[in-house]
Amino acid sequence: MIDLKFLRESPDVVRASQVTRGEDPQLVDQLLEADAARRSAILAADELRAEQKAFGKKIGQASPEERPVLLEGSNELKEKVKQAEESQRAAEEQVETLQYKLSNVVEGAPAGGEDDFVVLDHYGTKPQFDFEPKDHLELGESLGLIDTKRGAKIGGARFYYLTGDGAFLQLSMMLLAAQKARAAGFTLMIPPVLVRPEIMAGTGFLGDHSDEIYYLERDDLYLVGTSEVALAGYHKDEIIDLSNGPIQYAGWSSCFRREAGSHGKDTRGILRVHQFDKVEMFTYCKPEDAEKQHQQLLGMEREMLDAMNLHYRVIDVAGGDLGASAARKFDTEAWVPTQDAYRELTSTSNCTTFQARRLQTRYRDENGKTQIAATLNGTLATTRWLVAILENNQQADGSVVIPEALRPMMGKDILEPIK
Repeated sequence: MIDLKFLRESPDVVRASQVTRGEDPQLVDQLLEADAARRSAILAADELRAEQKAFGKKIGQASPEERPVLLEGSNELKEKVKQAEESQRAAEEQVETLQYKLSNVVEGAPAGGEDDFVVLDHYGTKPQFDFEPKDHLELGESLGLIDTKRGAKIGGARFYYLTGDGAFLQLSMMLLAAQKARAAGFTLMIPPVLVRPEIMAGTGFLGDHSDEIYYLERDDLYLVGTSEVALAGYHKDEIIDLSNGPIQYAGWSSCFRREAGSHGKDTRGILRVHQFDKVEMFTYCKPEDAEKQHQQLLGMEREMLDAMNLHYRVIDVAGGDLGASAARKFDTEAWVPTQDAYRELTSTSNCTTFQARRLQTRYRDENGKTQIAATLNGTLATTRWLVAILENNQQADGSVVIPEALRPMMGKDILEPIK
């Protein structure tokens, strides 16, 4: 949710942000008008309440003969106050409705849509094969790691089983991510995967992409697509202590996405699925520290990808491809040999005060005054990584070399085809 004070002081900045996102800049003027109407309604109600209070004192001091007339006037004034308060509530609801429509203010992201990202750098070495590489599903089936046929039989399209060493490979990767997060000062969390509507709305996920979310109508609960949602809601309506620096969590959970509108895209294998596991970093900090924290999250993502022996690039996502809550987002995309393309493995977003304002998560500044916190998030490991790990580390005989960092937990160095 956007800061109304900032909106009033810098409307052109917010309009420019809307243009960068490819969204309607007229929302800014609509919200400004609604905010002005709200403030006028509050002033009118306050004045009538003050008048009512003064009139009450006058009645108390009046003679018995004067009171009947004054009481009649008091009833009229009471009705005016009631109407003014109703007008105030309506004006406040209109402001909140428009605030929820307006996305976060973009900070430094390039303009444009999905294809207008800026490549910041490349890391690692692109693998070179002297044989025809297999894709991750063919490898996963021959190695006994992935079973999509039975997954479809049980749950339908885009469901799968991770079997044997496939399950261990994911668990090893996730455990390594959890260990790295803990070593960096993050508190590991296993959060709920079902959340109330106000939590989902508070994180900014019930806007244009709400059709991506599984909703349990009977229970009025949502299945999360990322543990960011539950972690953002963890300190809802609280004043947190940031005097010793940021508060950092790492959520390990299953995640669920409907993948609405993606029919025919990435249907092979486990690249785009309805259920997956993920370790998600989440940070609460002071707004002035958010940019530095964003770079820290990106650095941790890079450290994990380096440990997986992957070639990848980092991109600055364009404004039109940002989620509503993100002011800026960096993605890392790993090279997938059989697709001759880079595919997203991680995202890290700086949400500034957008989510915390909706969820009323505050902290006290050095003067003891409450301020809205900033929030950030970033992926540290997820099921999709298996796609890149298998394809980039394969050998001519169909085996796959396990990344060195995962070998202690896997108990082996190489995954070999099942005979």
